[in-house]
Amino acid sequence: MPLHPLAPRRLYRQIADQLRGLIRAGEFPVGSRLPAERDLAVQLGVSRPSVREALIALEVEGLVAVRMGSGVVVIASDTAPSATPVDAPFGPFEVIRARQVIECELAAMAAQAADAATVDGLQQALAQMRADVARGSAPVQGDRQFHLRIAEAADNGPLLRTVAALYDERNTPLFEQLGQHYETLPTWRAALDEHQAVLDAIAGHDPAAARAAMHAHLQQSHDRLAGLLPSGG
Repeated sequence: MPLHPLAPRRLYRQIADQLRGLIRAGEFPVGSRLPAERDLAVQLGVSRPSVREALIALEVEGLVAVRMGSGVVVIASDTAPSATPVDAPFGPFEVIRARQVIECELAAMAAQAADAATVDGLQQALAQMRADVARGSAPVQGDRQFHLRIAEAADNGPLLRTVAALYDERNTPLFEQLGQHYETLPTWRAALDEHQAVLDAIAGHDPAAARAAMHAHLQQSHDRLAGLLPSGG
């Protein structure tokens, strides 16, 4: 059963559907490995991040196991009735791109409007992140506070609500499973430096630098999760 090129519409779902069908048909029996992400991307005519989202969706469903360093192994021939359904309307990388569009401008607005209380709040959030990383924990709470406090500084309620909603997309099974594999203490340490660059630009009332620093941070976040950077980068 051949793979078919896909149209760009919720690609991770379409990719997952094709691979699920191949597994059920016995093209990839239990115990076998799926082709590498890069090879699947070429065969399907899609991006590697879209393939990664699809593989993570199949893992959430219990069909495959993503084993770091040894590929993706088929562990079941069909989805178990008790498996967590993957029905997120947006993929993680789509969410990050939306955040990039919104939060870069909010960082610039924060740099224009920031007062001492804003800078202090961002410093506290970053300190919480650093403490969590030092304890070996993912600093999600401090990270969320950092990004929301930038939105608060822009003094725009709808945008603040949007930033909160986009950040909380992390709580979907697809995003959580992706993070379990590809968000590590080394990647969070890199993210700390990126947050510091955003904070420095806002504290320095430099909108252009704040916009650029936020863009760089979210791009790096995207690329780390997508496997487009060396491990730990």
